[in-house]
Amino acid sequence: MKIAQMPEPQQIQELMTGPADQPVVMVNLLSFKDRADGENEGMSGRESYQRYGERMRAFVESKGGRFLWSGRVDSMVIGESDAPFQVVALVEYPSRKAFLEIASSAHVAEIGKDRTAGLAGQWLIAATEYGEGEGL
Repeated sequence: MKIAQMPEPQQIQELMTGPADQPVVMVNLLSFKDRADGENEGMSGRESYQRYGERMRAFVESKGGRFLWSGRVDSMVIGESDAPFQVVALVEYPSRKAFLEIASSAHVAEIGKDRTAGLAGQWLIAATEYGEGEGL
């Protein structure tokens, strides 16, 4: 099972095929290094990522996004995975375009050093609310 930190170009293309005129919720499944590396050596991976997360939250919110929820992964109830995810976080962006603008900004590149130093792997899943009559 491949756990990545950055999207492949074809994944960005697929993301942009979704509804352009509505918010997108990014479902983040995160796993952390035991020890951070780089400039954050001496911190745990989670501590390093938390430094990134605090600054990212402020930036996302300044651009109209919202952090909806985050929590620790307790157990796998249905299904199987050997991916060692430790945290789930839900972040809503005003649109897919806004997500890409935020994620590719110079500010995120700078604060992303803490993310890279602490993150072992991530799955990032884009989700859009059902339209009327589509839901379960």
